[in-house]
Amino acid sequence: MADILKPYRMIEDFVTGRDVPEIGAESNRQAVERLLVIEKGYAKEDIEVDADIEFEVGKERYTSQVDLVVSVDAGTTRLMAIKCVPGSLGSCEREILAAARLLDPRYQIPFAVVSDGKTAVVLDSTSGKKIGEGLASIPEKHAARDILKTITLIACPAERLERERLIFRTYNCEYVNVARRLPSQA
Repeated sequence: MADILKPYRMIEDFVTGRDVPEIGAESNRQAVERLLVIEKGYAKEDIEVDADIEFEVGKERYTSQVDLVVSVDAGTTRLMAIKCVPGSLGSCEREILAAARLLDPRYQIPFAVVSDGKTAVVLDSTSGKKIGEGLASIPEKHAARDILKTITLIACPAERLERERLIFRTYNCEYVNVARRLPSQA
């Protein structure tokens, strides 16, 4: 039996301007993108949409994407990895922590954020501790510059890498209602 796709409508991504299918948490991601640019002061160039993440688990290659990765001043230093969700924030905290620890081999991205567009949880990526709740806890760009001056960026310890890869893959492969899982329109 052939797979039958439900129809979906396309919307314009606020940051990239590209057409994206409005499925899963896409409307929530658009709300977070607007928040980051309009209220938090980030430039669109500071935001990576669908940032690629790739690693090996055992002998298997795993590739996926992280919803949003926010840098200060267009990619100089990545500050936040953000997972946009349609439901429970708590169920995605561990996945985005793993992503923040794995995305850059040089350092752990300082903050892991999970948001539904209406609220957010901000975690310290190194310790895994919750450091803020609500959209107001997402740092504004001017504050982010100051934060980066006061913290030391450190790589994820080598002995934790395999565990973080397993955690990310386990949580991430459950998301079937995302654009990367749709068949090509070409």
